[in-house]
Amino acid sequence: MREFALIRAETADAAIAALTAHPNARLIAGGTNLVDLMKEGVETPTHLIDINGLGGLDDVQARGNGGLMIGALASNSAVAWHSDVQVRFPMMSEAILAGATTQLRNMATMGGNLLQKNRCFYYANHAARCNKRAPGSGCDAMDGVNRMCAVLGTSDHCIAAHPSDVCVALRALDAVVHVTGVNGHRAIDFADFHKRPGDTPHVEFELAHDELILGIEVPGLPFAANSTYLKLRDRTSYAFALVSIAAALKLEGDTVDDVRLAVGSVGTVPWRSADAEDAMRGAPATAETFAKAADIFFEGAIPRAGNGFKIELAKRAIVRVMETLKERAI
Repeated sequence: MREFALIRAETADAAIAALTAHPNARLIAGGTNLVDLMKEGVETPTHLIDINGLGGLDDVQARGNGGLMIGALASNSAVAWHSDVQVRFPMMSEAILAGATTQLRNMATMGGNLLQKNRCFYYANHAARCNKRAPGSGCDAMDGVNRMCAVLGTSDHCIAAHPSDVCVALRALDAVVHVTGVNGHRAIDFADFHKRPGDTPHVEFELAHDELILGIEVPGLPFAANSTYLKLRDRTSYAFALVSIAAALKLEGDTVDDVRLAVGSVGTVPWRSADAEDAMRGAPATAETFAKAADIFFEGAIPRAGNGFKIELAKRAIVRVMETLKERAI
C-alpha cells in the first residue's frame, strides 16, 4: 500500500473542497472495498477523505408517500434490519443480508455499496490486461476465465459483471441517488447511475470527482411488500452471485397487474428489462408467462465460453421467483 494523507471532513462542503483540491483523492467511510483495492495497488489515492463525521447521513427516514430516504452513511446492517425496509421493501433487506459477513455489513455503507468495484478475476491482477484498471490495455477476460462475467451490456472492451446485491433491488425499485458537488445538488435515476462499459469501461458511475452521495431515495411502491431476492452462488457462505433476482408482483385475480424484475450478476450494470415486465402485465400469472418474460429478458445476451450457463440458470430462477411471489399474493 502506498503512502497517503488522511483528511477528516466534518461537512459536505469540506469534503467537496478536499476533492477539488486533490485530483487523486478518494472518499472513505466503511472502506470495505476501497482498502482492499489499495492493498492490491489497484487504487492508489494520494489523499483519503474520511466522511464519517458528516452529520445526518446515517439514518433511514420514512416518507409520506410510503417511500424511504436512506442516508449514504447508513450501514448495510442498519438498513437491512430497519422495520420499514423489512415490511415495505423486503427484497432490499434480503439482498443486503445475502451479501458479505455481519462484520462487513456493520462497516459497509449504502453509499459505498453503490460504488462497489467489480470482482472480475483480472481487475486486481497486475499481470493481466484490464481496461477498467488500465484503460486501453485490453481485456483478458474475453478469452480467459470469464465464468463470473456478464452476458448483457458488454462491449468489446469489458465484460465484467456488476457485483452488488442491494443495487439489483434498488434498480427494481426505481431508486434515485441524491448527490452534491461544486455545482450543487442533483438527483440521478438509478438506471443512469451505473454506466455500461462501451469504449470507456473505466468510467463506471454518473458521478463527478467533486461529488459525493448524500442519500438514496426509494419511491413508495405498495406491492413491493410482496417482493423477494434470490441469490444463486457456488457456496452459500458469502460468495458473489452467479445470478440474482429481485422481483415484486401484484396480482388482480389470476392476472399479473404489475411487476418489477431486475437480475444481478448477468449484466455490466444491475439489469432490468421493460419489455420483459410488459410481457407479464395483463397476462395470466402462469409459469408459461414467466418463462416467456425470462426469454425476452435475455434477448441480445452475448455469452462467452465460460458463462453461457448463466442465461438458462437466470431464466429458471426468474420463473421460480415469480411462482413464489404468485403463491404469496394469493
